[in-house]
Amino acid sequence: MTTMRADGAIDPDLPPLDAALLPDGVRARFVDGVNGLRMHVLEAGHEGGPRPMLLLLHGFPELAYSWRATMPALADAGWHVVAPDQRGYGRTTGWTRAYDADLAPFRMVNLVRDALGLVAALGRTHVDAVIGHDFGSPVAAWCALMRPDVFRAVAMMSSPFSGPPPMPPLGGERGPRDPEPALRALAALPRPRKHYQWYYSMPEADADMVGAPQGLHAFLRAYYHHKSADWPENRPFPLRAWEAEELAKLPTYYVMDLDADMAATVAPHMPSPEAIAACRWLPDDALRVYAGEYARTGFQGGLQWYRCRTTGRFLAEEQTWAGRTIDVPSLFVAGASDWGIHQVPGALEATRTRACTRMLGCELVEGAGHWVQQERPGEVVRLLLDFLRAARA
Repeated sequence: MTTMRADGAIDPDLPPLDAALLPDGVRARFVDGVNGLRMHVLEAGHEGGPRPMLLLLHGFPELAYSWRATMPALADAGWHVVAPDQRGYGRTTGWTRAYDADLAPFRMVNLVRDALGLVAALGRTHVDAVIGHDFGSPVAAWCALMRPDVFRAVAMMSSPFSGPPPMPPLGGERGPRDPEPALRALAALPRPRKHYQWYYSMPEADADMVGAPQGLHAFLRAYYHHKSADWPENRPFPLRAWEAEELAKLPTYYVMDLDADMAATVAPHMPSPEAIAACRWLPDDALRVYAGEYARTGFQGGLQWYRCRTTGRFLAEEQTWAGRTIDVPSLFVAGASDWGIHQVPGALEATRTRACTRMLGCELVEGAGHWVQQERPGEVVRLLLDFLRAARA
């Protein structure tokens, strides 16, 4: 069993994910020498000679395993499909899980370098598309923005990308509008609230979830259910502004009660045994894969990504690309029941009209919430194949 060393690093002594847990045609293996990582990847379409490649990037709290239902169909359509456990996740090693570890390896520019390193380690000069979901979506967007020669098309899922942060006004010192006033005002509402990304940035968040009173498996079941189309109250609509009163309209998995942790937030929404038995997109044996991996690694690796954002420490570096647009063919896909597309007011419209100059589609999938590629994999594959054909044309 993998253990954590005194320095917080994960020892690389696990084999790849058991083939019995994967669909036919999908294999797990390690790729060494990826920007300091030993990267655990799933791949399909790896047999029968060279093929064009797609790179799939997961979000939080997910894994390469989150793409399991889409990979065989993409491979059947002629692609070599590669999905890594990203830095901080799963069986990828070479990162440190300690809360007070250096955040720099988890910053966006280095996550793009991870993707570049994987492409190079696989002997490729480019991929036909990089496809990201949730927090993997901005990573995919930044890949296409920074290295369009390598990442020749981009599909973003569930998390819009409104472009790199603008430079401060000439002669000024401030960057984009400080989000803190609205977030501080959340705590002063009649029903005091807090934003989930700032909760995720606190030292206790990892232990709250790993040690959830209901157990880690039940916590993840409630969390995934709460953000899916299976929760009937996920009926999203645009918010008017980044203001406390508007943000408070978001579900509690985004804007939490001030005194609640995430385990307590999702616990009231635990589905019934009958609903769990009927959940085809996340049966209990699949959920056990997530629970087993997070029981071993904890969540802190993924939470470091949020800390890079909320601290603002790397904002100046990202401003290097201020004014740049994504000029490769692009696609946005989300579940019609996904609040994620509206959690930052105006971001979806900015993705469509300003951040991407060759947007070929913006699709909302009925019957899907936040986990769109898991909840409706067939429809996601159809949209991706249509997009890839159009991008090639």
